Amino acid sequence: MGANSPDLGNQALSKVVEIGIASQLDVVEEIDVDLRTNPGNLIQGKVDSIEISGKGLVVKQDLRMDSIQINTDRVSIDPIGALLGNIELTQPTDAEARIVLTEADINRAFASNYMQGKLRGLKMDVDGQPVTIDIQEANLDLPGQNKFIIAATFLMRESNEIKKMSATAIPQIHDDGERISLEILAAEGQGLTLKLVMVILEQLAALLDLRNFNIPGISLKLRQLEAQAGKLVIHANSQIEKVPSM
Repeated sequence: MGANSPDLGNQALSKVVEIGIASQLDVVEEIDVDLRTNPGNLIQGKVDSIEISGKGLVVKQDLRMDSIQINTDRVSIDPIGALLGNIELTQPTDAEARIVLTEADINRAFASNYMQGKLRGLKMDVDGQPVTIDIQEANLDLPGQNKFIIAATFLMRESNEIKKMSATAIPQIHDDGERISLEILAAEGQGLTLKLVMVILEQLAALLDLRNFNIPGISLKLRQLEAQAGKLVIHANSQIEKVPSM
């Protein structure tokens, strides 16, 4: 029993964090926290490491993370709070994070009420004339080789014309990992192609803003972005200021 006590303590604290994280999310299919320490370190307020892994997490804006993994090194906590089942950091902790978004989940977010509101009633100027555009459907294809292929169908309200466009782009990291943009490699379609491409890509980049994936108390800064076949893999540096708990 004595040999198992540290593991039982770790499991209890891990469960507290799991419940706390789940309470901050709209949807959780699976969440697992592995907090590792021993009674001697815990009394000194030291946790050797925390590993957080989850599947099917939705934070906001209907954007689902297929998977997320966050790993820390040593963490400093309030030992009294820990003994009472509450994990409170005494100083921010750096960590590494890996997030996977599937092509299907990104397209589901594109079709959400939030994004539909962003893609309708777009005001543009064409040849000196104001026009209003409704993007009726937008679809992202991830063929691999770090490329995005965007296709869209849109309505020009003034002429009641429905047109289509498509573009190939590659992701870029800006502002020291704070922002994602998409660089156009090629575009084609019926009218307003370049302007429409820019608008759609801006909205997609906004959807992929890492702040949309922040669990309260855990912030992310982009380090690397990989557009693989059928999925987008995000590598980020993470800072944990507060561990969610019950």
